[in-house]
Parts: sequence; C-alpha cells; structure tokens
Amino acid sequence: MKVRIAPGGFEFEAAPEQTLLRAADAAGIELPSSCRNGTCRTCICLLRDGQVRHTIDWPGLSAEEKTEGWILPCVAQPLSDVTLEVPQAFSVFGDA
Repeated sequence: MKVRIAPGGFEFEAAPEQTLLRAADAAGIELPSSCRNGTCRTCICLLRDGQVRHTIDWPGLSAEEKTEGWILPCVAQPLSDVTLEVPQAFSVFGDA
C-alpha cells in the first residue's frame, strides 16, 4: 500500500502486515519515535486519508483522539493507501 507523508511529500510502500513506522524506516524516512510499542506517544500523528488498524487493542490514544484521526504509526498497519501528517518527518537521504 502507498503511504504519503505530508507536508514533506515523501512516499513509500508498506505491506499490510508491516507497521507504518517500520515501513518508513525501511524507506529511509525518519518519523518521530521512541518506545515502538504504542505507549510513549512520540510518534502520534494525524491520519489525513485512508484506513489503518492498530496491532494492540488500545494504543496510547484517548477515544477522542481516535475519533479526531490521531494514530500511532509504531503500532498501526495500513488497510488502504494512507496519508499521514508528520511535519517532523525527514529523509535520511536528504531528498523527497
């Protein structure tokens, strides 16, 4: 599935069983992260388009945050092409 990162304009592929954070890492795109298990909230970002599923029943998000579209890429897998809003994202290769 295609993953787009706004506003940086980065794009990469993610397999359905792969978390968005791992897919970004594999593509050389750095997203904020720390614990990688859905508790610290360092990676929290807005899902602007598409659908994901979290790999844990209740990630470190409130019900209100989930309703507003916030996700944790460290424990989120794509169910469709997705667009994430991650202003702090950057390419380790220095290009888009």
